[in-house]
Amino acid sequence: MLRGATFGAAAPFLPSPAPAAAAATRRGSPAGSASFRWLGTSGWRIDAEGRTVLFDPYVTRFKTGLFDGGFEPGTKLRSDPERVRKHIGRPEIVLVSHSHWDHIADVPHIAMTTGARVLGTETTFHLLVAFGVDPGQISVVKGGEVLDFDGLTVEVVSSLHSRNKRHTYFAPGTLNAPPSAAPRTISDLPEGDTLAFQVTAGNGGPSAFLMGASDFCERAVQGLSPDLAMIAVPSSASTSRYVPRLLRALGRPGVVVPVHWDNFEEPLSEPPRRDPAMDLDAFVALVQQESPASRIVVPDYRTTYGADMRPKSPAP
Repeated sequence: MLRGATFGAAAPFLPSPAPAAAAATRRGSPAGSASFRWLGTSGWRIDAEGRTVLFDPYVTRFKTGLFDGGFEPGTKLRSDPERVRKHIGRPEIVLVSHSHWDHIADVPHIAMTTGARVLGTETTFHLLVAFGVDPGQISVVKGGEVLDFDGLTVEVVSSLHSRNKRHTYFAPGTLNAPPSAAPRTISDLPEGDTLAFQVTAGNGGPSAFLMGASDFCERAVQGLSPDLAMIAVPSSASTSRYVPRLLRALGRPGVVVPVHWDNFEEPLSEPPRRDPAMDLDAFVALVQQESPASRIVVPDYRTTYGADMRPKSPAP
């Protein structure tokens, strides 16, 4: 791959067309005092009523050559404590979609330094134990669970990882026991199956559907009807009619937020750069075509968004 082009072709916020007014009347505006901060890739920090939930928090963003045309599978894993501290707050829950490095690399450090409960697959469990995380701190989930964390609801959704142009997975594999040694390189981290999550943040919402990869199980998402949908942008057309099928299954959410389109080896202190393999403009156009009442928000790293994904303030 070539290095991503400078971000700028898509505005951070796209106003919805006229039909959005009818949708707002039908669905109502999300309530509550929740705020959302994009951590790049598919990651999010959700703050609601003094509580923090993280999803796929990868903020160290080290170089692997992926965006420079020289991908190196032997790249050593690392986590930058100062970068992590700056972005995560005091998380109570960490949700992990799957175990590739751009989703899990910072999770061991976060878990061990904050005591946050981690939800993920069996593979995620075994990897985190190998890293030294307390097994009692990790909840293995499979999809279908609806979990109540003292009023904060987490619905676990069985999902799928995206496929490349050859219709194959990147770094597949699962673990049924901890590896003999702690993973050292990015190639030591298999996908380990993929989950999505729907989080209802605090008392009264909003509900946010969170994806870590650009494929899904249509039957598993039917009926979720989230207020906000953080949807991964696909890098290929391998998944048939990805956008229309997903939006219809989700009930055409009021707000759609494209994620996992950025160069995740650039620091969060810089403006987002596009991954050249992702056609963000085509994705936005498909969403507008399939769900014209949906408001599309293309996020940036420095903005804190409110419960309706309208900008509140620049992040500190």
